Amino acid sequence: MGKTTVALGLMAELSKNYKVQPFKVGPDFIDPTHHTLVCGRPSRNLDSYMMGERGVLETFIHASADADFCVIEGVMGLFDGMDDTEIASTAHVAKILNVPVVLVVNAHGVSRSVAAMVKGFAEFDRVDIRGIILNSVGSERHTGLIRDSLRSAGIKIPVIGSLPASREISIPSRHLGLHMAGENELDVTLLSGFIEKNVDLDALKTIAGTYEVPNIKPDEPDEGFDTRIGIALDGAFCFYYQDSFDAFRRLGAELIFFSPMSDRLPDVDGMYLGGGYPELFARELEASRSRDDIKKAANDGMPIYGECGALLYLNESLTTDKTYRMAGVLGANSRMTDRLQALGYTEAQVISDSPLAKKGRIIRGHEFHYSVTECDRDAMFAYKLGRGKGISSGKDGLIEHNTLASYMHTHPASASFAEFLHQCNRYKSG
Repeated sequence: MGKTTVALGLMAELSKNYKVQPFKVGPDFIDPTHHTLVCGRPSRNLDSYMMGERGVLETFIHASADADFCVIEGVMGLFDGMDDTEIASTAHVAKILNVPVVLVVNAHGVSRSVAAMVKGFAEFDRVDIRGIILNSVGSERHTGLIRDSLRSAGIKIPVIGSLPASREISIPSRHLGLHMAGENELDVTLLSGFIEKNVDLDALKTIAGTYEVPNIKPDEPDEGFDTRIGIALDGAFCFYYQDSFDAFRRLGAELIFFSPMSDRLPDVDGMYLGGGYPELFARELEASRSRDDIKKAANDGMPIYGECGALLYLNESLTTDKTYRMAGVLGANSRMTDRLQALGYTEAQVISDSPLAKKGRIIRGHEFHYSVTECDRDAMFAYKLGRGKGISSGKDGLIEHNTLASYMHTHPASASFAEFLHQCNRYKSG
């Protein structure tokens, strides 16, 4: 049982009586689906690299407006950010928002060393650590030893929870992380009861009750677009930020969700395909008539934007257990490998006009994939990467007709959808 499970347990228990707004630090797509399932409202990502400090503040303020409590799940360790900096770390986001922090400490096999760890965390940086939850404790005596050690070390941060190791509470995982919410039965009642029994919820509420939400006015869009955007959403295409959907809607777009595995392409003016697991559904994607619909729309000049898994789908073929025909929009072929090919943040300079952005713009994002993509010799790229691996030789973003697909995922705070919707409008009126 790790940090995600603890965060989910707190969300589940608080959600029984309150409106709880969940958040996830970093670019992760999967954990927020579990948050959303437990809390009954969309989880939001808070990533200070892709979104910038202003973007983090705006998302937090907008999403938390009608919530009783906000629970922010961190990423990695408290101070782990990009390279050796604080950027994109949980601590950085905590400082941007000025929120109190509850430190989850793995207590398995240690006692007095917990005091050393907590003391180091408390003194390392100016983060407001207000409580400690001990995870994987062996017994009440074990918890007592740790409390005594903290007291002897002069540490005044209270232990507000002590969680015994539990094999009953877990979420299965695979090559890109945990399973998506809904793929496996998560016993929310068991999770909630576990937290209720082992965490001082009154102390937690007191910590949360001292917080005041920052008062800034979110920026309003400069223009509106009367467009219909097709969003591929199913088991193969499921990696999206809620902020992306919100950004489209704020700009006036109507979102039409469909499944490239089972639906025909709806009547739309543009298309956005996110990442996900096309490799797990290659047979279904090959058999679907939507594949031909999308190729025809691309040939007609419809603006299409795709990220990561969408790149594999928009290519000529995808090789997993065998080679499957894909949409054939882009002159490239992809194959899955058994090892990680790229992981981390990216920074891209736009070197060719594309459906997403004009030449010269800088876009930040991230990449995470196990596939390799081999392009035709005359392939045109949209991005030159100053950071990241991309498709080939530090370049990313294949362009064909008015279609762009990249390994890079991005966020609307870094890459506005305004240019994309401009092009959708032109396509609609043409």
